[in-house]
Amino acid sequence: MTGPSAGGLPMAVPLPGLPSRVRIHEVGARDGLQNEKGVVPTEVKAEFIHRLAGAGLTTIEATSFVHPKWVPQLADAERLFPLLSDLPDIALPVLVPNARGLERALALGARRVAVFGSATESFARANLNRSVAESLAMFAPVVARARAEGLHVRGYLSMCFGDPWEGAVPVARVARVAKALLDLGCDELSLGDTIGVATPGHVRALLAELTGKGVPVGVVGVHFHDTYGQALANTLVALQHGVTTVDASAGGLGGCPFAKSATGNLATEDLVWMLDGLGIGTGVDLGRLTATSRWLAGLLGRPSPSRTVRALSPDPAQSPSSEE
Repeated sequence: MTGPSAGGLPMAVPLPGLPSRVRIHEVGARDGLQNEKGVVPTEVKAEFIHRLAGAGLTTIEATSFVHPKWVPQLADAERLFPLLSDLPDIALPVLVPNARGLERALALGARRVAVFGSATESFARANLNRSVAESLAMFAPVVARARAEGLHVRGYLSMCFGDPWEGAVPVARVARVAKALLDLGCDELSLGDTIGVATPGHVRALLAELTGKGVPVGVVGVHFHDTYGQALANTLVALQHGVTTVDASAGGLGGCPFAKSATGNLATEDLVWMLDGLGIGTGVDLGRLTATSRWLAGLLGRPSPSRTVRALSPDPAQSPSSEE
């Protein structure tokens, strides 16, 4: 089934001023699995991505071409990406932190890449061992080369709402770095609430600041973590501002290995439930997506943190790993 769950729930009751359709940028296979303590087998990752595509997700972030020393959970990028060649209609972005990562991605035929910047100096040092300015300088030739090759480039900007070392982050600073990423040539920008401290008024203020700096809302996506239970409220405010791209992770997987206070991403199922209830199209089959997250949770040996996955699950005594 596509859209609301069995029994006609949630009932679709639109709110005025919201978009008619939202593109979900699924990050579970990359941002979700990179935070796992153990290494998930390559074949399981490939099956996970195929199941996500089968549930109707059309943008699925596949992996990262980062040095295996830093993120060993994604050391199999060269093995994984060819296993996805039978998904020609699915956008499969990959993270490329530097020129070497881009070369690896190009060699495998990747057509969508992403660079990962920071709005704060502390996280830029922790994540890239560079200052914010040095990070932007490193990204410049990567973005230029990617654009020359005809690739779509996404710019991630982390710590947009708060930093575990620096605390509150001024919206003017975030807007300045965001504009710099776009000026490098990024096609779209993802605003990351890496440690999940954003609240709706803060989201509205940052989006207004970006609009005031001439950043088109159409190139902006939002990436919320649900540390304090604010992710859906923050997403709704972003939709009211005109944002139509929302990052989410199937089953609520994820965090950040370089920021220990960062907990799970907004669960894709929770997002789809809200969007279905608002009458906003996504193309995602909630039943198939929920089954996929239960399947993966069974393989990982723990229940999904997604509230919707739990609510729509059958008898908890049933092993999720047995579901197809």
